[in-house]
Amino acid sequence: MHSILIIAPNWIGDAVTTQPLLANLKVLYPGSKIDVLASSWVAPIYRACAEVHQVTEVKFEHRKLQWDLRKQLAREIKAKNYQACFVLPNSFKSALIPWLANIPFRIGYRGELRFALINLALDNPSKINRPPMVEHYSALSELLKDSESLPLTQLAPKLNVSSSAKQSVQNKLQSANISSDLIYVMCPGAEYGPTKRWPTEHFAILAQKLIAENPNIQIVLLGSKSDHVLGQEITSQAQLNSNIHNWCGNTSLDEAIALIGMSKAVISNDSGLMHIAAALNTPQIAIFGSSDPAHTPPLSDRARVIWLNMPCSPCHKRECPLGHLRCLKDILPEQVLATLNTLK
Repeated sequence: MHSILIIAPNWIGDAVTTQPLLANLKVLYPGSKIDVLASSWVAPIYRACAEVHQVTEVKFEHRKLQWDLRKQLAREIKAKNYQACFVLPNSFKSALIPWLANIPFRIGYRGELRFALINLALDNPSKINRPPMVEHYSALSELLKDSESLPLTQLAPKLNVSSSAKQSVQNKLQSANISSDLIYVMCPGAEYGPTKRWPTEHFAILAQKLIAENPNIQIVLLGSKSDHVLGQEITSQAQLNSNIHNWCGNTSLDEAIALIGMSKAVISNDSGLMHIAAALNTPQIAIFGSSDPAHTPPLSDRARVIWLNMPCSPCHKRECPLGHLRCLKDILPEQVLATLNTLK
């Protein structure tokens, strides 16, 4: 197997958890060339994977078939003669391109009426008994594994920081007059919804306490453009504007990866940036509310998870069905700070 294509998932956290699959494929096929077809949103993750030869970045639009674009991509991919393709999203449209390109082995999970498009498939696990996402994706490599293959062992994602992204971040820090010696990153967002977001007032109090311990600490808030308002709330509530910098929406994902890699610690919700911190082995506190840390844990020895494991959680709802959001509100800044201090 000398040429493999990966159809990437569409969420940052999911993309990070696919890296062990790539590493395991390199164990099975050391001479293989692994290319990735990814949306612009997650392409930087694969640029940070040492196993990837080439990333093709495509502007896929959510909930649109984009038939002409997929046919064009299929023609380009067919010319590259891939032997196998791992289709990691569960959607019908994600399986169209490798099928149109006539790639011999099309591997993925069954779902969304795509049984004719995938010819090596596993059943999707039930929502009640779901394995960790890393295991979920890595299991697909077993479909190509023969009895003489090497054991598949890596289950912790690993990312690299590009020198260009690191230089770009250093330039931004210098322009903003921020010392890079004591940077703490806070990630207040979570795309899924409010039940995965620790309250901004708790982030603000934590920021105040950290800076009270050491006035040289600089706190950078990271996230998407939609998280910028959360960053504004934190800076306003903390009233320490000279030490807190709202960069939500003001960095590329490549730059966010670099900044997380050079920070002293990361405090985040269960989000894509949480998985990036774990894959960079940066000390971190991961705060869980409505989601399940057994399913999407940060896989790092330097990560600490705070989850109250209340009777109503994990509910996996976007809004608190009971209206109180105690699974997050009852995680106090003092508890997070005490846990953070154990990482130093």
